Amino acid sequence: MASITSTLNNLIETSKDGEQGFRTSAENAQNAELKQLFMRRADDCARGAAELQAIVARLGKEPEDSGSVAGAIHRGWVNLKAAVANRDDLAILEECERGEDVAKASYRKALESGDLPADVRAIVQKQYEGVIRNHDEVLALRERYRALQH
Repeated sequence: MASITSTLNNLIETSKDGEQGFRTSAENAQNAELKQLFMRRADDCARGAAELQAIVARLGKEPEDSGSVAGAIHRGWVNLKAAVANRDDLAILEECERGEDVAKASYRKALESGDLPADVRAIVQKQYEGVIRNHDEVLALRERYRALQH
């Protein structure tokens, strides 16, 4: 039970980090399409965290309710990079892609751990597939923005 809770709380932190990172990105993006995309992704991350928090609570444990220190550093770097780069949308997309790489690794590790009961694993798998979709969408946009600059 403890390892299940620990695994889920790590994913909650990852989701909270993503939510904050995407909200920060939405605030700094210049392009309206990107702002909307980042807000949708932030909302997706918030829903994912809430879903996992409910599972941890159902298990009788205390769910994580904030992001990680690494996530705070990541969010700070988004702010710094955005400010330094004059709120450059390509730079923001690159940082979002990096954040989604971290999320993919966290979910993959959780799924490979073998700690999760089948019902919980199915939820984590569904969220992992969402992380992959987010990553691929951000990657495609980054490639498009990079091509426009050359």
